[in-house]
Amino acid sequence: MKSLRDLYKIGKGPSSSHTIGPERAARKFLERAPEADRFTVILYGSLSKTGIGHGTDRVLKETLGPDRTEIVFSAEDPADLPHPNTMDFIAYKGETELLRMRVMSVGGGDIVIEGEPEAEADDVYPESSFAEITQFCRWRYITLPEYVELNEGPEIWDFLKTIWNTMRKEIQDGLSATGILPGGLNVSRKAKLLYERTHLLDIPQVRELQLVCAYAFAAAEQNADNGTVVTAPTCGSCGVLPAVLLYMQNKYSLSDDKIARALGVAGIFGNLIKHNASISGAECGCQAEIGTASAMAAGALVALRGGEGEQIGHAVAMALKNLMGLVCDPVAGLVEVPCVKRNVIGAVNAVSAADMALAGIESRIPVDEVIDAMGEVGRRMPVEFRETALGGLAATPTGERLKRELTAKREK
Repeated sequence: MKSLRDLYKIGKGPSSSHTIGPERAARKFLERAPEADRFTVILYGSLSKTGIGHGTDRVLKETLGPDRTEIVFSAEDPADLPHPNTMDFIAYKGETELLRMRVMSVGGGDIVIEGEPEAEADDVYPESSFAEITQFCRWRYITLPEYVELNEGPEIWDFLKTIWNTMRKEIQDGLSATGILPGGLNVSRKAKLLYERTHLLDIPQVRELQLVCAYAFAAAEQNADNGTVVTAPTCGSCGVLPAVLLYMQNKYSLSDDKIARALGVAGIFGNLIKHNASISGAECGCQAEIGTASAMAAGALVALRGGEGEQIGHAVAMALKNLMGLVCDPVAGLVEVPCVKRNVIGAVNAVSAADMALAGIESRIPVDEVIDAMGEVGRRMPVEFRETALGGLAATPTGERLKRELTAKREK
C-alpha cells in the first residue's frame, strides 16, 4: 500500500475527484502543451453529470485559462470509457490539434493518464490486509502507530501534525462563518448555530454529541464553500474524522502528537479500503466516502481511548457495515444536499461503533471481509446511485425541481 501522504491531501473543495483531480490533470496537460492557444476538455460519466455542481468546469478554466478553454459536458459515454470520472484534454494552436490526453480522476485527488504507467510512489506498506498487519504487529510486539512509523519513518508525524493543523483550521473557520453556501440551493450554514446552542443544553451527553455534529457541519460546509480542506479520505467526506478528533482533543486535553498517531491509525484503514475496494463515490457510492471516513474515525477513536488492534478492527468493521449500501445522490450535482449532513451521521456512527468495540462487542464479519463486501456492493450499484445525480434524492420531485430552478438561474 502507498504512503499516508497519498491519502491525506490538502486542497480546495468541494470534491477531490471533481476539483483536485481535474486541477492536477490540467496542470500536467498545460506543461505538455505550453505552445497551445486554446483547449477543449470533454467530461464524461459522473464528471459530466455533476461537474457544474462540483466546480469541475470552474477549476479547469482557472487552470488552463478562462478565455481559451471550452468545457464540453458529454451527454453520451463512449463504450470504452475506462472510469466514471474520465476527461479528454485537447490542445490546439490555431486550427491544428497539438495534443490529446485522456485522464481518469480515480478518487481522493489521484489521477491516471491513459496509456501511461501510473505515476505513483512505490508501495510503503508490504501488507495489504488488516489480518496481515495484525499478524506482523504481533510478531514484532508493536502497536499500529509503531507499525506506521516503522514503514513511513519518524518524519511522518510532522506531516500528520500539519494535516491536523489544517483539519482543525477548517473546523474553526467553519464555526465562525455564516451565510448561504454558494451552490445556489439557498442552503444556509448550520455549524455556528449548533455550536452556540451547546451551552443551552443541560444533558452533558447531548451537549457532547451536538459538539461533534457542529464540528462535522463546520468542516463539510467549508468544503461546500470551496474552502481548503484535507481529503479524509475525500473532500466530500472531510468532516467526519476531524470532528471526532477535535472533540477528543478538547475533552481530554490531548496533545497534537497523540492526535497525529490517531491519524496514522485512521490512515491505515483508509489505505486498506482504497487498496482493496474504493474511496470514490463515482465507483462505489457514498459508502466509499462517508462509510470509509466513518470507519477511519472509529478506528482512531478506539486507538485514542486505549483500545488494541483487534478492538480497533472491530470498530472499523462495525462503522463500515452500518453505512454499507449508502448511495451517492447529490441534489443538483452539488456537494451540499445531502452531503453535509451525511458527514454528521458519519461522525456519530463512528462514535457509536467505537463505544461498542470498547465495550467488548465484536463484528462477526472480519474487517477485511467487510471491506471486500463494500467494494462488491459498490461495483454492483447502478450508475444512478454513483455520483451522477440521476437517482436517489436527486431524482425526487423536489430534487428535480431544485435542479431545474438552478439551471434556469445559471442560464440567465
